[in-house]
Amino acid sequence: MGKTNMIFVDPGEKVNSSYYCRFILGKCLLPDIQARCRQHKWTYQQDGAPAHTVHNTTDYLKKDKIDFIKPDVWPPNSPSLNPVDYAVWGALQQRVYHRRKFNTVEKLKQPITTEWKKTVATFY
Repeated sequence: MGKTNMIFVDPGEKVNSSYYCRFILGKCLLPDIQARCRQHKWTYQQDGAPAHTVHNTTDYLKKDKIDFIKPDVWPPNSPSLNPVDYAVWGALQQRVYHRRKFNTVEKLKQPITTEWKKTVATFY
């Protein structure tokens, strides 16, 4: 199926349920996933971050009829069920920082996006 586009949190934003639902899910992730999956059935998987587990977020997903794994049944700290957190980010970090240093966040964003588009698909 592929992977979603890279999403960067806006400077100064706190990733609470409101921001997560409005921006991350509403404007970025869910439209991207729906466009990629089209007629295929899919289930949304989150980790235990507070913005993911509060009722406001789960209500948002239910309201939009998104099939998702509820926070109370998701096993915490599970490397085999959450490869992005336990494998992909580390490999991406190695590729982004290999022989490079960055002095601003803006200069870091482009290499992250480039490496994400170029190499992350090979991890799956």
